[in-house]
Amino acid sequence: MEHVRAALYLDFDNVFSGLYKIDPDVAIQFANQPKIWLDRLAATFSPEAPRRWLVLRCYLNPAGSVSRTDPASDQTRLYFSKFRPGFVRAGFEVIDCPRYSGTKNAADIRIVVDAVDALSADTRYDEFVIASGDSDMTPLLQRLRRSDRRTMIVSPADAAEAFTTIADQVLDSQRVLALVQGESVDIDDEPDDVSAAELEGDFGVALDRDLEARQDADSRRSAAYEAFQSMVTDEYQQAAEPVNMASLAHRIRAQLGSVVSESNWFGFGSFARAVASLHLANLNMSQHLLWDADRHSQPESEGGMPRRTGLPPAVERVADQLNLPTLPQPSWPAVYRVLSDYAHTHAFNLTHCTSWARDQLREQGFGVSRSAVAFVVRGCSYGGAPLHRKPAPTAIEIGEAFIDNVISRAEAEFVLSDDEKTTIRGWLDGEREDWPGGPAG
Repeated sequence: MEHVRAALYLDFDNVFSGLYKIDPDVAIQFANQPKIWLDRLAATFSPEAPRRWLVLRCYLNPAGSVSRTDPASDQTRLYFSKFRPGFVRAGFEVIDCPRYSGTKNAADIRIVVDAVDALSADTRYDEFVIASGDSDMTPLLQRLRRSDRRTMIVSPADAAEAFTTIADQVLDSQRVLALVQGESVDIDDEPDDVSAAELEGDFGVALDRDLEARQDADSRRSAAYEAFQSMVTDEYQQAAEPVNMASLAHRIRAQLGSVVSESNWFGFGSFARAVASLHLANLNMSQHLLWDADRHSQPESEGGMPRRTGLPPAVERVADQLNLPTLPQPSWPAVYRVLSDYAHTHAFNLTHCTSWARDQLREQGFGVSRSAVAFVVRGCSYGGAPLHRKPAPTAIEIGEAFIDNVISRAEAEFVLSDDEKTTIRGWLDGEREDWPGGPAG
């Protein structure tokens, strides 16, 4: 295959506003120079071949705007219409979508109609890229999957799991911002709070040492996938009990090296999807475990969902719905403190922030992944305490904004009792009386 025939549908208001809350400068770069990130996206996480953009549509409310974060600016609002010329120059068809109610424009409806129409077009589109964090797009993704089309979500927000799990690949805000800035779009997705013994454990299968030296990317990926298949199959067949997926993924990444990141798990977008591609006999998977239904006892469950050791049921329920990182209770205040330290001492950059914070937390004895740090950064930004803010937010402000955002998102998905909200708040704030240390105040 010389190229992947792709169609991109961008809900500009949704994506730009989401990125702007996290990092205004990079969001403006995203909107001013779409050709740069579009060219990079053509070759990003595309397993078969580079994408050829046959359809490029940007749905934009010309009267839409955000509040400017630059106090030196003469204008208080930044209007979306100023970004229209850049998208036209990049080859987008810009479609005006004025607001038809107090909070909604017609972008999501237009995207759905146009994408479904594309399914019956004379040209067969191999992949649909939906740039939107709106979970209302879930039926569209289900329709595209029924038609056997690959899908990618580009979302600035932490979308509901029911939305993201349908897509073949997901580019979250950290990857989008990295894409715009020309940085590596790989995020270290190593597990949270894996023990030292697991991190240093002997996996027992060595990859051919010549793998890294091979120049042919296709051959390298094929060899790595074969090694991955051997590793997972051996572990699965020899396991006497359910296997921790995070630990297994970390050991495989350590053995295979950069090919895992470069290929984004061999084009499948996640470790779980790569494992599913092996079609192992009697395989069952939860968010954290995989097991053989014939040989292993099913993990203890509540309400049909696998239990995570040590999490209160209310927290586990939120983790299932929102992909909330399953950190131990003492880790949460530590994350807030480290993020406040970063905001007080650095010019904000999400990629650098997540790497720096992870390293600082490790030094303090907390095993927190970059993806978990990014989850908190997005949450506190959407909750009203962005790290780019001047003056920089304190640890308490970061924690409270993040917790408010988590509970608000959870309540949009299901009903929470007052007791459940109290439990969630208590877990995420570490049952604190205060958070000493750092510039928490």
